Amino acid sequence: MSPERYRLSFTTGGLFLLEAPLVAERFLMLRDWSQTRTEVRSGNLLQARTASAAKRISIELFGRLGLLNIEELELLVEGNLRERGYLLWSAVCRRYAFIRDFAIEVLREYYLNRRHQIMPADYEAFYNAKALWHTELDEIAASTQKRLRHGLFQMLREADLLSEQGQIQPALLTPHLARLIAMHGREHLLVFTATDSEIQRWLQ
Repeated sequence: MSPERYRLSFTTGGLFLLEAPLVAERFLMLRDWSQTRTEVRSGNLLQARTASAAKRISIELFGRLGLLNIEELELLVEGNLRERGYLLWSAVCRRYAFIRDFAIEVLREYYLNRRHQIMPADYEAFYNAKALWHTELDEIAASTQKRLRHGLFQMLREADLLSEQGQIQPALLTPHLARLIAMHGREHLLVFTATDSEIQRWLQ
């Protein structure tokens, strides 16, 4: 049986560290995603330059934020920049199996094996290995492949899991945040750079 096709629409906007809390705050006031979407677009809450850009960004944002529960959305609004980055990274990994697989199979695996840096060649090796099973990776243009890599590395840096030089950074989740994410299943913590014992300490 063929594996489920990867969704590959994450080339726009990184993690949306500034925009996501604004949308989450509006949703928490309205408690209705449809109404929130209407207000975000009509009021140009995302400050997009064009209507098409606003639509593209809002589709992406709502797709990710809809995967967070109320407690996570509240922390996204009230938490600090690091907590926001981790929450939005978790949301991206839930929405995009390609990113989740990279996070677990490359990022975390390198961290566990004390390989301290991720290079573009590491990404290419992962991409090529996945393309053997996911024909959709072979079907997209080289320019789109390049944007996918750029988008993924941008999000890793914005989540503070990778430095500007490509150095892997240990995840520093608070117990509160770790427990919120683990409510969806403990495996959701495997997208972070942490050992099993570190994850266990977060959850104690």
